[in-house]
Amino acid sequence: MTRIAVLQMTSGIDPEANCAAITDALSKAAQGRAAMLFTPEMCSLLDRDRARAAPHIVDEVENETLSAIQMACQQNDIWAVLGSIPVSRDSGKSANRSIVIDNEGVIRARYDKMHMFDVDLDTGESWRESNAYQAGDAVVAVETPIGRLGLTICYDIRFPALYQELGKQYCDAIAIPAAFTVPTGKDHWRVLQRARAIEASAYVVAAAQVGEHEDGRTTYGHSLVVDPWGKVILDMGDDTGLGFADIDPARIAEVRAQLPSLANRRDIPKSPQS
Repeated sequence: MTRIAVLQMTSGIDPEANCAAITDALSKAAQGRAAMLFTPEMCSLLDRDRARAAPHIVDEVENETLSAIQMACQQNDIWAVLGSIPVSRDSGKSANRSIVIDNEGVIRARYDKMHMFDVDLDTGESWRESNAYQAGDAVVAVETPIGRLGLTICYDIRFPALYQELGKQYCDAIAIPAAFTVPTGKDHWRVLQRARAIEASAYVVAAAQVGEHEDGRTTYGHSLVVDPWGKVILDMGDDTGLGFADIDPARIAEVRAQLPSLANRRDIPKSPQS
């Protein structure tokens, strides 16, 4: 049994303030005997004003927030899964990048969000993530204190093929950090998270942004931890703060023995050409 911590936060337009919230959470998570801390999507900077955000979006080696979190991981002897931070790329666009840092401050894995949130909602909200961010093209999993962890981000959750690939890798847990909108969150958040856990027979850890942000958006919250059977074992509601949950490898083995869907899975043949 391994304890994890989940940070639900309302990130703003000031990276220093966001960084302070994350490093404080790392300290408290370690005091709570957690081996890992999970943070939401865009935990270091959440700003839809791209001109204002641009000076803060830099390469990893120049990112002061990332460096401070690496140091805090080492000081507190704890791993961190940064749900995502914006990182500059040579293409001229940025990456929405998840980063896994170990308890010595070393980066163990990186995943660039694969599916861009380009939607127009009935509420009048319009989002074009692809205007500023370049989609990733690699499926990523990494060994961690809770076993093999698959990395995904927010809108990825609507694309089952990614999770099928992680299922083939027999991930013990899948991270789905998010900054979910309120309309979609109310109707889709829990059901999608539970479905992904059930499909993969794995834990899902979904750290989320919550509340009214400085850039004008509102996010749904309800950070979740879901067990491999699809049971919600942590729901953080609509308040900021730190939550804890236990990841039990025996539970993963029990579910996979009872319902061996991963072992029974077959590749679907392609339709014949007409």
